[in-house]
Amino acid sequence: NVIVQPSAPLNCGKLWNILSLTVGGIVAIFLGLLTSVYVATLHENDLWFSNIKEVEREISFRTECGLYYSYYKQMIQAASIQQGLHGLVYDNKTESVRTINILERMNVYQEVFLSILYRILPIQQYLEPVYFYIYTLFGLQAVYVIALYVTSWLLSGTWLSGLLAACWYITNRIDTTRVEFTIPLRENWALPFFAVQIAAITYLFRSHLQPAQERLTLLAVFVATFLFSLTWQFNQFMMLIQALALFILDCFDILPTAKVMWLYIIQISGLLLVCALQFFNSMILGSLLISFNASILIARTIQKNLKKGSLLNRLGKLILHALLVSSLTLLVNKFIKKILNLESDEHIFKFLKAKFGFGATRDFDASLYLCEEAFGLLPLNTFSRLSDTLLFYVYIFVLFPMTVTAAIVALRNLSCSNQALEKTEERTISLKPDAAYNLIHTVLFGCLALSTMRMKYLWTSHMCVFASFGLCSTEVWRLILKCAHLYTSQRVMIKYLIPIITLLYILYKFWPGIMDELLELREFYDPDTVELMNWIKSNTPNTAVFAGSMQLLAGVKLCTGRTLTNHPHYEDKHLRERTKQIYQIYAKRSPEDVYRILRSFSTDYVILEDSICYERRHSRGCRLRDLLDIANGHIMDGLGENEPDLKPSLYPRFCEEIKKNLPSYTIHFTRVFQNKTFHVYKLAKHK
Repeated sequence: NVIVQPSAPLNCGKLWNILSLTVGGIVAIFLGLLTSVYVATLHENDLWFSNIKEVEREISFRTECGLYYSYYKQMIQAASIQQGLHGLVYDNKTESVRTINILERMNVYQEVFLSILYRILPIQQYLEPVYFYIYTLFGLQAVYVIALYVTSWLLSGTWLSGLLAACWYITNRIDTTRVEFTIPLRENWALPFFAVQIAAITYLFRSHLQPAQERLTLLAVFVATFLFSLTWQFNQFMMLIQALALFILDCFDILPTAKVMWLYIIQISGLLLVCALQFFNSMILGSLLISFNASILIARTIQKNLKKGSLLNRLGKLILHALLVSSLTLLVNKFIKKILNLESDEHIFKFLKAKFGFGATRDFDASLYLCEEAFGLLPLNTFSRLSDTLLFYVYIFVLFPMTVTAAIVALRNLSCSNQALEKTEERTISLKPDAAYNLIHTVLFGCLALSTMRMKYLWTSHMCVFASFGLCSTEVWRLILKCAHLYTSQRVMIKYLIPIITLLYILYKFWPGIMDELLELREFYDPDTVELMNWIKSNTPNTAVFAGSMQLLAGVKLCTGRTLTNHPHYEDKHLRERTKQIYQIYAKRSPEDVYRILRSFSTDYVILEDSICYERRHSRGCRLRDLLDIANGHIMDGLGENEPDLKPSLYPRFCEEIKKNLPSYTIHFTRVFQNKTFHVYKLAKHK
């Protein structure tokens, strides 16, 4: 009896852990599937997707979404998989008079994989290709929510925080995802894998991992990093911020250096593997991420003993280290871009310079981004919506004490001269490495979201994780209660009470609204665009080349398969210059100039949109016609000031004047279709 008694509590503890793990896992899977069904139902109810015609379904994939989906459709309709792949590698319909490699230029391997999967699986009789596609994206939302749930659970030690994170993600859907109305968007493919990567990194930074566990975790990080990089062209900028977070924490001795070095290597190797799959895409090779990570690895071999010495000595070393890494990054990046003659991403840097006041705002490409609301500052009403669910209040409540703790730990690490083992032990008690990583991650991505609204989805989803972790964390509550001189071991149990009250509040306040939302039925309605697409399919040859706005032409390619002059995938200098030329149809140019430009791209038909020609959505100076006028050196329309060097144009606005059927226009352009929204003109073929 004496021997058996001590093992009884141990067995009970093991059983309790197994039970908790099982229940927590079941809840995670349930919430993931529930989210998938929820967004799929919202999509169906909003468009009545199951009842509308195929052309209407395709039109619902607006702008670049339609372009990406068109390659899935193209692969499905190809005579064979080999022929489909050949059509993507040697594509001459996306950009007229030019053959491009779609697999190199765009991140569409997911469409290729799905189309092949659809062809080989025995599901064609039961499931239409479009449903296989959208259900896959909605299924990835389950992966996304489960990853957020697991990250919060790992940080706090209780699956209750995972439950709270998932509930916050769902109730703040407007600010955490837009998958139900922009299904094929690259970020909807990529962000679930990014969330999985963050969960794996969080686990990697736990103490006392076995070597086998560490190797498996590093493999999981690599796979998630690779899939994230493969599915989104902006992956390099997100991972650059992640690398910066690792760099800052490593400098202050908050993370284990060996693991950080492995993460740098994983980022580089994942990106290089994607580069190889994308036929050595130069934009990837010239990314700042590769230059930054390579510079850190080089600097580490040059500068040794960074983490030894007095406070002032170490601060001096860190400043030199940061300067060395920054200088090396810029030099390496400039060298790579010079060698490769790389200009694919220059529009992004022009936009950033103009946005933060370091460059001219007259650049057409930069202005096109600056004038879009999605690339502006995060609206203040975002915080009121996040506060309604208590998410933002809890987030700030957790963020403040953890930031103070991180600052204290960083300062102590720099000034501490004890043995490394003692420092590690002390540091872990104050701020665990996994919590420290998630803290700096949320701060840096918060800054990105505040500066650029489109990037808020990277922050708000992690905000759910961070807030729920803090509310359920023993360490956070112990710190807060000690600061308030209220700490006892019993009072720490508040970490269960407060989250349960929060969950009950969310359930009480938002459950009725969610039920009403699921009962609200609408239907897709865009008769003018449907009429245009049907007319193009019935009245133009399959080889016809169409010019128009980027957004509309993506739909033209998807719905009709006709050849385009330009499209919304803007990561190519040649295409950007071509788009600016095509957009002269909305500028003050002569009919001869416009005709010459369009025919240089073998254009057969041009589509003019009243919504662009007479645009009122943007203010003066941000309308497309204004951007073109400024770029052409012409005075803008309407009341208001103009730059002193702008001059009146010698010609009226093309999109307005062409409708008057004057001889100087009809000799080049013949109107062949019109409705309330669109005007299609056929170009004459002069000898």
